[in-house]
Amino acid sequence: MAAKHRRERRFQRQFDALERLIPPLRGPMSTLRRDSWFPIRFPLALLLIAGGLLSFLPFLGIWMLPLGMLLLAVDLPMLRGPISALVIRARHKARRLTRHWRTRQ
Repeated sequence: MAAKHRRERRFQRQFDALERLIPPLRGPMSTLRRDSWFPIRFPLALLLIAGGLLSFLPFLGIWMLPLGMLLLAVDLPMLRGPISALVIRARHKARRLTRHWRTRQ
């Protein structure tokens, strides 16, 4: 039970971190996480994942895949742990690349 609660808190912290990282997403992300938005959130997540898989087409891109997985994890608790871990890794990698880029200039 404690591990489940810990995973849930970790997942919520990743949403909070992404909202701080990209402030314009704060409103839409908090709205989409509400339970009442399930009828919109679930199909949107599936569409984003499908668009990410079709990233070779114009406008569609690989950026859609992680966003879709993140939204899908809101409704599927079994995805929360792995998605949280991926978000953490991506944030650390982005921070390292940013530091490396700044030191080269």
